[in-house]
Amino acid sequence: LNLRARAGELIAVVGAVGSGKSTILAAMLGEMHQTRGRVVSRGTIAYCAQQPWLISGTLRDNVLYGRALDEQRYNDTIRACGLLEDLEQLPGGDETIIGERGINISGGQKQRIALARALYRQADLYLLDDVLAAVDVHVGEHLMTECICGMMGGSTRVLVTNALHVLPRCDYIYVCAGGTIAESGTYDELLDQDDSLLVAMGATSSSTPTG
Repeated sequence: LNLRARAGELIAVVGAVGSGKSTILAAMLGEMHQTRGRVVSRGTIAYCAQQPWLISGTLRDNVLYGRALDEQRYNDTIRACGLLEDLEQLPGGDETIIGERGINISGGQKQRIALARALYRQADLYLLDDVLAAVDVHVGEHLMTECICGMMGGSTRVLVTNALHVLPRCDYIYVCAGGTIAESGTYDELLDQDDSLLVAMGATSSSTPTG
């Protein structure tokens, strides 16, 4: 593997299921046993997992995660992660107890709460593992515009995704296959290489997003 993300860039990592996309993020986090080579990162890191996890507490507790409340940043984070309408629907707003399993909220809400936690962290590097998979296209577009390309815009972002439509907005794309990086380049460069992007995305999820 050879992957480089320059400061402030949005990097996409794509590939079929089981091709090694999430493993790359685990390696960047230091959660893989390293036998050779090196992993170098600068500054703080925030990670949003493919399977979002919640702590036992309120929605606000899950976003702040022990950090001091900056009201302006908190409100901007809620808006950027598309949670304003959800707060209006939840009986206690952001003081609603959602619990560790989040049984009273949808999969898409869980994902956006986890994304809000990462965003509120104000990290130098964001590692985002398929965070658009659990939301519909409309919500996904909002997250790309307001969160990933918006509030996160000054930071380096590595986005694992199966959403082809977001790739033109990425600075650089890595295509995984068989546990290696098979190809890399800009969106236009990869489109010129025998539809390599379409081939890489041959095994995409068929699950129905929950918003």
